[in-house]
Amino acid sequence: MSRGRLFVISAPSGAGKTTLLKGMMRRVSGIVFSISHTTRKPRKGEIDGVDYHFITKGIFQQMIAEKNFLEYAQVHDNFYGTSLNAVELQLEGGIDVVLDIDVQGADILRNTDTVEAAYIFVSPPDLDVLERRLRGRGTESEELISLRLKNAREEMRAVSRYDYMIINDLIDESTDLLVSIILAERARAHRLPSGAAIRIER
Repeated sequence: MSRGRLFVISAPSGAGKTTLLKGMMRRVSGIVFSISHTTRKPRKGEIDGVDYHFITKGIFQQMIAEKNFLEYAQVHDNFYGTSLNAVELQLEGGIDVVLDIDVQGADILRNTDTVEAAYIFVSPPDLDVLERRLRGRGTESEELISLRLKNAREEMRAVSRYDYMIINDLIDESTDLLVSIILAERARAHRLPSGAAIRIER
């Protein structure tokens, strides 16, 4: 059985990454979304074990001490981390895994030799569009919107460290591009579009 491929996807908050990922997951088989652990509180509609594993800071610190994370980072006063064992089990089973992590977490992962990955950055068309999207949520204070815009400027400077960049303007086109990247990475690893290994009889 061929080993799965890890896809690391980063984007500023409000870039539309979640919508993009959901669209891709409906169209591509043999790929799963890694559920991160976080210490932040659930947002309206989020489900523990589906969107995130919501845990306390004490439990998170214990998991760090026990080296249970592939990567972890602090973002906006909360911690986010990816379970090493969960990702490895899926990759060894021939399943591709998507990690939705920020620039800081991607840098940590990129600088380790734990696992190889394809790195994809999702960007809004510009910061004005991003600001309109953040305000359109109607869920965040002016202070938090300003913080997210400031962080977005910093995050977008990291795009050169990624293998691929998607400008998320038209969601259907952006989803097509993300699907194409995943299928191209499978072909590069001599795998079928389904993710199965290509068997060549000799």
